[in-house]
Amino acid sequence: MKKPTRTPATDEQAGRVISNPNADLEQRRQALEDALAQRAPKRDAAEEGRQEGAGSGFGAALKMSSEFVAGILVGAGLGYLLDLLAGTTPWGLIVFLFLGFAAGVLNVLRAAGRVAQPADGARGERLRGNGAGD
Repeated sequence: MKKPTRTPATDEQAGRVISNPNADLEQRRQALEDALAQRAPKRDAAEEGRQEGAGSGFGAALKMSSEFVAGILVGAGLGYLLDLLAGTTPWGLIVFLFLGFAAGVLNVLRAAGRVAQPADGARGERLRGNGAGD
């Protein structure tokens, strides 16, 4: 590392008047930051994303659990309403409870990145692009 050529002691000894006493300190601080930046290991984007928030893991777990519970509750609610309207007392609740459970598991897998998100028009493009209507 380069040593600074000017220090406050040598300026005082030479009899020079320093207009800004912090200018030399600022130059030395900048030189130190540059030297440390060269020695510091490079961080990739994944590491920076992980260290961005201390509670991000807890937030992701809370999001996943709430999506799972919401899927089950919506399924049970729809099944109960179907039972009230159709008069099929336990069967609508049972069937929609299982469907809500499956939807909750699918939402958790999507949030965890284990299942790909569906594209907006992917199904329509697949059906149109199969050559049946061309």
